[in-house]
Parts: sequence; structure tokens; C-alpha cells
Amino acid sequence: MQTNIINLSEHLRIGKDMKNRKLIYDGKAKSMFEGPIAGTMIQYFKDDATAFNKKKHEIIEGKGVLNNLISSFIMQTLNNTGVPTHFIRRLNMREQLVKQVDIVPLEVVVRRRAYGSLCTRYNIPEGTELVAPLIEFFLKNDSLNDPLITPEAAVILGFCEPEDIDEIASLAFRITDILSGLFAGAGVNLIDIKYEFGITGFNEETETFPELVLADEISPDNCRLHDMKTGESFDKDVFRKDTGNLAIAYSELAKRFNLLPEMPSNSEDEMGSVTSLQDAISVSLKRKGLLKRTSRLIPNTPHNK
Repeated sequence: MQTNIINLSEHLRIGKDMKNRKLIYDGKAKSMFEGPIAGTMIQYFKDDATAFNKKKHEIIEGKGVLNNLISSFIMQTLNNTGVPTHFIRRLNMREQLVKQVDIVPLEVVVRRRAYGSLCTRYNIPEGTELVAPLIEFFLKNDSLNDPLITPEAAVILGFCEPEDIDEIASLAFRITDILSGLFAGAGVNLIDIKYEFGITGFNEETETFPELVLADEISPDNCRLHDMKTGESFDKDVFRKDTGNLAIAYSELAKRFNLLPEMPSNSEDEMGSVTSLQDAISVSLKRKGLLKRTSRLIPNTPHNK
């Protein structure tokens, strides 16, 4: 039987002007398009900066590029440590190839110091160090201003399955522990961070079963990040509070991770021809020397059956 080869690079070139791609979701800072292979999507990073539920909105040139670079680096780092994410690979300056997921309608915030709404809610001085990381859940609903919700209510009201809420909490603490060390290595203190999680679908071709994974992005848009020595912000508070230039703040963080000096070329793309999502993930892992972890992402090995 002849195999139909999907040329991923061809698909991406055809849809480069965005007009030929099917838009699935258009958010505040990102757009999601139908992917070139079943079970994938293309995540496009925009230059929009928003705050206070989009009451404040500006276009900041280059913001999407910086967030794509930073998020790709962090997501790949998490993949390397065995954390399940939707990230497959960065495609270009503004786009990522990701696994298609059903988003759990909860925003998960882990706090290491008191800032933002926590201070307002409990009248706590800003910057108070917490004795242990604090996790909070918010219902993902802009029309309701993303209200705080208890894990019990999230389950009882049908927003999340009981087993998923426990796994989400466990993953959120684990990821925060990893990232606090990663940022500390760059001289940055992780103050708090917001996560979104999703569930992958069943793929009959690859026998890939549903899995809870970290989704969305990890960038200065959804973290509070302060310089360890000066306390300078490298996050969206710069935009919220009008304390500086957002692009400069994000660029400084990217420089600390050595992401800006040299942009890798995609001219010779070994993902040019793939036959399935399984191949796409395998090539992504191969590029990072992680083929030994393929069984975790593609559960069709004897160990996982």
C-alpha cells in the first residue's frame, strides 16, 4: 500500500500568509490555526499586549517574536525533563507546532510571593514571601472576570474531572519547582506563574491515548519575573504599571537565556516530509537527542500497552 507523504514545510509555506489556514481560535495574544497533520495545530504569537481583561490594549512590535522564542525554549526544557506538554517544535519567528488539545477551563496560578490580586484580596503587603508555594484555581471565563474557584467546585460543577484536578496540581508544583531553578540560573526570581492545561485526543493511526499536558505558553506574559539583585521586572507588569518598555524587558530575559544572539535557520528542515503526528514528534525528539523518551509521548510500545 502506498503511503501518502505529508510535506510539512510545503504546508507551512502555503499557509504563510495566514489566509489559506483555517483559524480555530483567535485570542488576546495568540491565534490557533489548523495544523498540517492530524492532531496538530499551529500557534501564532501576536504583538498585542493586554491587561485588565483587555481594558488596556496596545500593539508592541516584536512582542510576539520574543514570547515565541522564550516559550519555545522553556517548553522544550520541560519536555527534556519529562514534563508532558503540547509543544512539538518552534517553526519560525512567530509560530509553533503543537499538539491539539481540549483546554481544561481553569487557569492555575502558583505563587511564591504575594503580588497582584492576592494582595488585594487579603490585604497583604506586596512582595511578602510565602512560607510555601500557594496554588489557586480560576475559572477561565473573561465575561465573569476569571473568578476564583475551589478545586471541589471545579469538579462538582463539571469543569474538571476529579483525577485531573489532582494531576494538574501535582504538575503545577513540579513545573514551578523546575522553572524557579531555571530562572534563578539566569539571575531572575520567579514570583508567580499562570498555567493552562489540556487533554490530547485519541489518535487511531498512532494509538496515542489522551494525556493531560501543559498547554498555552510560558512567557513573561503569564509570569512575574524580577531581577534577583535589582528587583527590576521582566514581565507584563511593566505594561500594566507603565514602568518601562515592555519589548526591552522581554528582550533582556531572552538575552539571559542566550536566545537572541543568533537565530537558527529553518532552510534545511528535516521535518520537511513526515507521514504522521508520530513522525513529527519523533523528529522533534531526535533534534534534541531525546528519542529514548518517545514511548512517553507516543504510547504504542509494549511497555505502554
